[in-house]
Amino acid sequence: MSVDREELKRMIDQIPEQDAIEVYDFIGYLNMKRERAVLEQLDVASLAEDADLIRQVEQSREDREHGRIYSKEAGLDYLRSKVKEFEHEQNV
Repeated sequence: MSVDREELKRMIDQIPEQDAIEVYDFIGYLNMKRERAVLEQLDVASLAEDADLIRQVEQSREDREHGRIYSKEAGLDYLRSKVKEFEHEQNV
């Protein structure tokens, strides 16, 4: 759909001030929405090219497939034991 910008400008010039404020806000919203869409697309594109992230995702999938994952409690227990080991080594 093609819009005659000059006609659009004439329409804006003819509307009451209160409506002009709403049109201004709406144009700002449209610009923000377009910028957000561009940024989201850039983020997806950059993530898709991040070799380290892709490796981590592949490793995570493999770990889940082979049952090498921790439940929340088991993960906390593992971390607690590692902290204790570290603290013990520091006291030696």
